[in-house]
Amino acid sequence: MTLAFLGDVDGESLSVLKTLQLKGARHSLPIEQARYWKHNQIIWVGPEAVPEELAFLAQGLKDKLQEKNFRTEERPFAAHVTLVRKARDPGELPRLPAVDWPVNEVVLVRSRLSSDGASYQVVQRYPLS
Repeated sequence: MTLAFLGDVDGESLSVLKTLQLKGARHSLPIEQARYWKHNQIIWVGPEAVPEELAFLAQGLKDKLQEKNFRTEERPFAAHVTLVRKARDPGELPRLPAVDWPVNEVVLVRSRLSSDGASYQVVQRYPLS
């Protein structure tokens, strides 16, 4: 799940990101629904409503990023996990089994695109209390 997408980040900015002090509580993310977003052709799963702890964490991160002059998205945070990109409309999606995904940390991840697809590297971990 992406809390904030930053795009291309240079080495100096990456150093700043590594020093961020994030505060948040451990919690569970209920995976309650599967949906299709036609406008960006993805199938995703997530909660019916964003848990309070996750909303607080996402807003706190956004505030810290803006304080450090990083550009953040204007649209509200939408808690979701992308399952399929470039998906055709699947019609009605099946009901999901009850799943609570434990949220114990925030991770700074660097992604790189190549002809083989995307690869991801964990750069920094921020444990939650």
